[in-house]
Amino acid sequence: MKQNVLETKRLILRTYDADDLGTLHAILSDPVTMQYWPAPFTLEGSQQWLNNNMKRYETHGFGRWAMVSKSSGQVIGDCGIVVAELDGQLENDLGFIVAKEFWGKGFATEAAEACKQFGFQQLGLKRLCANMAFDHHASRSVIEKIGMTKEKEYINARNRNILTFLYAIEKD
Repeated sequence: MKQNVLETKRLILRTYDADDLGTLHAILSDPVTMQYWPAPFTLEGSQQWLNNNMKRYETHGFGRWAMVSKSSGQVIGDCGIVVAELDGQLENDLGFIVAKEFWGKGFATEAAEACKQFGFQQLGLKRLCANMAFDHHASRSVIEKIGMTKEKEYINARNRNILTFLYAIEKD
């Protein structure tokens, strides 16, 4: 059952359910949208993404959520926090994916800021991280706009052994 988690001026972030597979796969399988990932997702990969997040809701009380445009009701991306291993450390990883047709409109920044606030205020997290390919300038810009700073660089074995930037922010 879909449940709204966060609301911003233009977005609703809500839980996924099994009905979201087709819409989610259209985003995750797009080669332009997913150009900074190891590869666009297969249908099986999108199903696993969906299943993993639905399990995270039960296990952690959070995960990645569907990013829904209030004006159209359309799922335009994905944003949230997951516990993930980043350069050998377990971290609370804030991430987002926005479908290419919605790039450059501030949706990622709006969703990421809301997730940051949720993580600190509702979940009581003390630290959030984000990681991205060194050349993913748009994601770096989003993360910097919400107050995260680059902590280190590392070679990411989980993403084609490319140089990856790790950003972090601690709760005040």
